[in-house]
Amino acid sequence: MDARTAKPARSDNTALLREIGALIRNERAKRGMTRRALAEQCQTSERYLAQIETGAGNPSVLVLDAVARAFGVEPVDLMPVRKREAHGTRTMNRARRVALIGLRGAGKSTLGAMLAGQLGCPFVEIDKMIEHEHGAPVATLFDVYGQATFRRYERDALTRAVATNPAAVIATAGGIVADDDTFAQLLDQAHVIWLQASPAEHMRRVMEQGDFRPMEHNRDAMKDLVAILDARAPSYGQAHARLDTSGKSAEACVGELVKVVEGLFGKN
Repeated sequence: MDARTAKPARSDNTALLREIGALIRNERAKRGMTRRALAEQCQTSERYLAQIETGAGNPSVLVLDAVARAFGVEPVDLMPVRKREAHGTRTMNRARRVALIGLRGAGKSTLGAMLAGQLGCPFVEIDKMIEHEHGAPVATLFDVYGQATFRRYERDALTRAVATNPAAVIATAGGIVADDDTFAQLLDQAHVIWLQASPAEHMRRVMEQGDFRPMEHNRDAMKDLVAILDARAPSYGQAHARLDTSGKSAEACVGELVKVVEGLFGKN
């Protein structure tokens, strides 16, 4: 089905379709997926997806199911109903584990390693664990196995990291918030700190690291980055603490992080 065969929405369904479209758009942005990539996975047209995301298109059950599978969620999760709270009654011991979340370029790897040195504990990078376990770069695993499988790898790696490290600094991938269960697990099992930075700072740091992929063949790279940040901000905002790293040296940030961590540990 594509835009040519999509039926116009009845007036009394307009609000519902807008909410469904907003949910799909938000889930796509959280995962950093382009509309073209999602269209290819769902075997539908990019134009039709654009209509759905704006509330102008009425997605069939099969299309909604295809979109949900591409995201690794259930179709009901794309309906505007109150979601189930993941692990809502479970209280896990965070021990002396610290987890850093945020977009690429926030400083999770650099600051995480330095913070671990200050705290005298192991530094664990979830992406590195996954690459070592499965013998391929994260980007390749994403391309070959898809989003849902990678998120399962991520959840398994987090479980192992927590089981073997009562004290650690854990650096997570920016998209860990895309899986509600994994993120709930992280919040339960570690003191989570959101490393924030401005979109321009994120982009500058990524490119200074020699990674020019965000700008390759994408004139709207900054616009896309802002959309991803906006979509993930409500989830990132659930962190137990946050630190803005914009315009600060790594040494200054680590000094502030140590104080934040001491405060979090004191709440145990």
